[in-house]
Amino acid sequence: MPVETKTTCPYCGVGCGVIATVADDGAVSVKGDPDHPANHGRLCSKGSALAETIDLDGRVLHPEIGGRPSTWDEALDLVAEKFTAAIAEHGPDSVAFYVSGQLLTEDYYVANKLMKGFVGSANIDTNSRLCMSSSVAGHRRAFGSDTVPGTYEDLELADLVILTGSNLAWCHPVLYQRLAAAKAKRPGLKVVVIDPRRTMTADIADLHLAIRPDTDVALFAGLFSHLVQNGAVDQNFVAAHTAGFAETFAATVSFAEVLEHTGLPAMQLREFYRLFAATEKVVTCYSQGVNQSSSGTDKVNAILNCHLATGRIGRPGMGPFSLTGQPNAMGGREVGGLANMLAAHMAIENACHRDRVQRFWQAPRIAERPGLKAVELFQAVGDGRIKALWIMATNPVVSMPDADAVAAALKTCPFVVVSDILRETDTARHAHVLLPSLGWGEKNGTVTNSERRISRQRDFLPAPGAARADWWQLAAVARRMGFAKAFAYEMPAAIFAEHAALSAFENQGSRDFDIGAHAGIEGAAYEALVPFQWPQPLGSGPAETRFFAAGGFYHPDGKARFIAVAPAAADRTDAAYPFTLNTGRIRDQWHTMTRTGKSARLCAHIAEPFAELHPRDALEIGVVPAGLVEIESPLGRAVVRALVTDRQARGSLFAPMHWNDQYAAKARIDALVPPVTDKVSGQPASKNVAVAARPFKAALYGFAVSRAKPEGIDAAYWALARAEGGWRLELAFETPMEDWAAWCRRTFVVPPGIEPLGYADRQTGEIRLAFFDGPRLLAAFFLAKEPVAVARNWAIAELSAEHTNLRKRFALVAGRPGADKPDPGATVCACFGVGVNQIVAAVRGGCHSVEAVGTALNAGTNCGSCRGEIRGIIDGCLAAAAE
Repeated sequence: MPVETKTTCPYCGVGCGVIATVADDGAVSVKGDPDHPANHGRLCSKGSALAETIDLDGRVLHPEIGGRPSTWDEALDLVAEKFTAAIAEHGPDSVAFYVSGQLLTEDYYVANKLMKGFVGSANIDTNSRLCMSSSVAGHRRAFGSDTVPGTYEDLELADLVILTGSNLAWCHPVLYQRLAAAKAKRPGLKVVVIDPRRTMTADIADLHLAIRPDTDVALFAGLFSHLVQNGAVDQNFVAAHTAGFAETFAATVSFAEVLEHTGLPAMQLREFYRLFAATEKVVTCYSQGVNQSSSGTDKVNAILNCHLATGRIGRPGMGPFSLTGQPNAMGGREVGGLANMLAAHMAIENACHRDRVQRFWQAPRIAERPGLKAVELFQAVGDGRIKALWIMATNPVVSMPDADAVAAALKTCPFVVVSDILRETDTARHAHVLLPSLGWGEKNGTVTNSERRISRQRDFLPAPGAARADWWQLAAVARRMGFAKAFAYEMPAAIFAEHAALSAFENQGSRDFDIGAHAGIEGAAYEALVPFQWPQPLGSGPAETRFFAAGGFYHPDGKARFIAVAPAAADRTDAAYPFTLNTGRIRDQWHTMTRTGKSARLCAHIAEPFAELHPRDALEIGVVPAGLVEIESPLGRAVVRALVTDRQARGSLFAPMHWNDQYAAKARIDALVPPVTDKVSGQPASKNVAVAARPFKAALYGFAVSRAKPEGIDAAYWALARAEGGWRLELAFETPMEDWAAWCRRTFVVPPGIEPLGYADRQTGEIRLAFFDGPRLLAAFFLAKEPVAVARNWAIAELSAEHTNLRKRFALVAGRPGADKPDPGATVCACFGVGVNQIVAAVRGGCHSVEAVGTALNAGTNCGSCRGEIRGIIDGCLAAAAE
């Protein structure tokens, strides 16, 4: 009988509830949990495809030492020996952990406890440093604590929602759908999008402010000045609950200065300021466009200043809201996973807090100063200060700025441990010891989402091979290092109970994070734990909570702090590097594709790395639509597909950060990003990079589909993606091969004795080859002097088709579907596999609204993150018909 398990999605910080069902034959399916308060049954395209990502292909299933299999005892003994030796010879600051927002809270807690309380160093940082540490720093400066004041419901209750530095439609799609549904129900709800790009999120915007990169401080400092000058300040709230107002007002900028910094039209700026001043129920959501900046913390405080000045905080439908990028970045913040924090929201620079944590842990020592933040940490690995490094559940060789320097540092580090689920990643290749961890569906613990809601991730699959939980690995090493009594955990429930007890220890309301109600939790109650929002002190029940409506901030005097901020120079371009590169995420991929790259459905929408650039910029530098563009910074270069669109501002490029050496020839975009960080938070500035751009001059372009995974791809440019029935491959060559058939045999692993069907046109330079094994297509290869105009989705479908007659095989070589098999076109809706040609046909058939297209094709009716694209297609078709 099928078994259902309620768990939580492992992607973004929305923290959606998922119901995973295991059928009698072992097949897994997923659906949204209608009872979970975060998503009420909705899932995005990534969440909907989770069951397609849990196979064991590529998994590391046993510990490895130097690339050879080992036992757990041998591997753990070596890890403990190397870390102990480094500490003894070079001191506790010679070792480090680099962890991840993909870890469960229980994993995070044990790692933090071991490093800060027993090793005695704070050299534990996390990839969350790259996405939300500026928000943490801004919260702590303003509130005295890292507190998210509001809830998701506030977006639905607000009369004005500001989305700044957030492509909500693609990066937090379920939350976007909650907002879109609220706006459809209540059209008077206004949405302002602040972003240099016109992203899909702008589809629901009443006002889009296309500010220049990194000018948010000027925008919100100017708003603060406008609020003061126009009588919108809540004088009672400011007087009773804040400090520093006068100093902050003295540092504000004029309207003219805001115009100069941001490049906005005066009319748009006035309208934004008017809307904010006139609307009491206002929520300002911000994400990576704010955080990932050398002025990220100041940006956060500029936003917080405006909400503090108006008293619009902590009440229904109003307040600042940090949109967290990862599923458990919040849980990491709770346990002190950042190098400059202690557990349970205590401060490492506070001697009383250090003493409290040390006494609770009964630890022999406690870290006395902040450790190395992510960029500093890998620089210390590179210069030899770090002798032993343990990396868990993250891929820094792809995601860190100056990524090539990170790779070089790992190559020279005396001892590198990597805990991961995949054997082949850009980081795992540098491991001296590779430890097999549990993945989603196998591990068991808790995560915390952006609205402070703690939910369970539950296991519904057996542990594959010898894989073990990350907390288990850490505790086993801790015991071998001599700390057995403090790390005698047998189940995650005991770790969560200890975490909850520490949150309540000597608290009495002095700290925001308190889940003491769960301090005594044991196995059965832990297994049955339902999502709850913190705080939940001892003796209290679950409740929906907001902070700061009546003050009660966590500075010693109970008052919030206004922080005076000043706009900094934002333009980093020069004659050699005249473009500004903005990096980010796309709809259907996640981080470095180790999970989403397994799903053919998720690879169908955008199958290769790309850069958006404005049509006039493309024309001026000679880049043609769908051609290849080479992007270069002083640190490195990448070659990606050119996506020419007026959604991109002139002088700027956008490129996603997902692609890596497993899926592309030269597309690790963070290798171009310099290690420039915010001076307060240490967060890298990933969205304002000076680069040069030029056409990549290829002699030949190719496209291929293959049943087997291509191997040893010999091409100047290649981008590989999963496809139904096999793989798809985009290619470009600087020089032709002597024997293309032989190249295909090597690349597509064609068995000996199978001859290709195809043709070569000497006049056009086109070559087309197809290899069949009986009725099955093994591989098809298309080559031309221009980007290959083959119907991609149709060609992919041929991998699963039967080719029983010669006519059908020749149709494949021709690269065009027959009249009986129309080409669906490029995928728009990943949830239902609907292509652009199908949508165009529906529009021509009378479907003139997104809803009508949804009724006809289902497109846009699940996660909804493609609705903006569908609307664009409809508008384009109707405009063409009108002409």
